[in-house]
Amino acid sequence: MQGTVTKSELIEHISEQLKLPTGKAEQIVNCVFDSMVKALQEGEGIEIRGFGSFTVREYKAYEGRNPRTGETVHVAPKRLPFFKVGKDLRERVNRSRETAPGEGPKGIASAPSSMPAPAPSPAPSPSSDSGGFGGGGSGGYGGNDSSGGNRF
Repeated sequence: MQGTVTKSELIEHISEQLKLPTGKAEQIVNCVFDSMVKALQEGEGIEIRGFGSFTVREYKAYEGRNPRTGETVHVAPKRLPFFKVGKDLRERVNRSRETAPGEGPKGIASAPSSMPAPAPSPAPSPSSDSGGFGGGGSGGYGGNDSSGGNRF
């Protein structure tokens, strides 16, 4: 699969993999997504080991500015879903991006460069790794989870 996978493509893939009628695969996908949405609406977290975790972040109201006019605008409080990628998924995605020497992205050969390769950046320590957009969280790998989140 290349590019963006749509919900209908996901349903088709599940239908083929599990040799199910498309309608049954669609019910399964809708059931999973509906269950996840319901849990997030109720303020619960969702943890899928090896994949990642979904939480709801709450933001307070604040006074913002319209960048075009400079006018002060009231921004209402809001709750937004947040995804933090799991270590296993992150590693698998990074492994799939590795290319052979002399090849660019997606196996496209690149011209040799006269410039030296940039020095690799130091790897972050496991204790400071945020793993997602915005960071935070405890990592969620321990046994006792008192956050009330769902585990799949």
